[in-house]
Amino acid sequence: MLDLVQVPRVKTITKQEFIENYFKPQKPVVIEKFIENWPAYSKWSLEYMKEVAGDKTVPLYDDRPVKHDEGFNEPHAKMKMSEYVDLLKKEPTRYRIFLWNILKEVPQLQKDFSYPDFGLRLMKGLPMLFFGGMDSYTFMHYDIDLANIFHFHFEGKKQCILFDQSQSKYLYKIPHSLITREDIDFVNPDYNKWPALKHAKGYIANLNHGEVLYMPEGYWHYMRYITPGFSMSLRAIARHPKNLSKALYNIFVMRNYDNFMRKRKGQAWIDWKNEEAITRTHKKVAQ
Repeated sequence: MLDLVQVPRVKTITKQEFIENYFKPQKPVVIEKFIENWPAYSKWSLEYMKEVAGDKTVPLYDDRPVKHDEGFNEPHAKMKMSEYVDLLKKEPTRYRIFLWNILKEVPQLQKDFSYPDFGLRLMKGLPMLFFGGMDSYTFMHYDIDLANIFHFHFEGKKQCILFDQSQSKYLYKIPHSLITREDIDFVNPDYNKWPALKHAKGYIANLNHGEVLYMPEGYWHYMRYITPGFSMSLRAIARHPKNLSKALYNIFVMRNYDNFMRKRKGQAWIDWKNEEAITRTHKKVAQ
């Protein structure tokens, strides 16, 4: 098993406590009782989403490896929300909804939550929903803008594994990308194949309905749905100058360069990056 400690948990928290104990030191925390006054706390469920958004066509993603001819964050399939919810309840599926903007698609859902005051300026135009079926998961990754993320979970249980950026050298990070090797099983890693992972130190949290996970700037995260469910993320721009400059580099340089190389070299570029992830990681660990 990975060297993981439980993310600290608090029942409630004040703005001052959050800033001093978690934001300034950039440490994660789970807040258990923060949104019980939101209408969403009692209303939001898979069935409710089917009711209010059933006719919407939603983008779906699965865990297939990245291919050179697939664009950045391009969906693998599309489906009506009503059909997707029925699928989630019927059987395990790898299909997930990723980065679905509820403000744009279903404005009435805005009435079910408010923007909390954590002492950070939240980006109010970017509340995103994420859905998944039992045992579906996201690859280990960090967000392109290295934002501070508040992850609100609804229905079911979700497992989150986190690492800060200092652990990148052990994670088999793909060059010119935001993900690790996609064939790593972070729930049960093969240390014979991925020996550097033995040195990585991270966090783990199991989220229940209504709980909030704070992920600091640039934290790697792997999300697995233990049962069907969904989450909403609110984000605040990176405040640390180093992270802010890295976010700008990722958005305006790294992403464009990677897309250019995919078009120029095709699958050979993806294959080279996957091999280079192993070479670079083992070289750093050996130093």
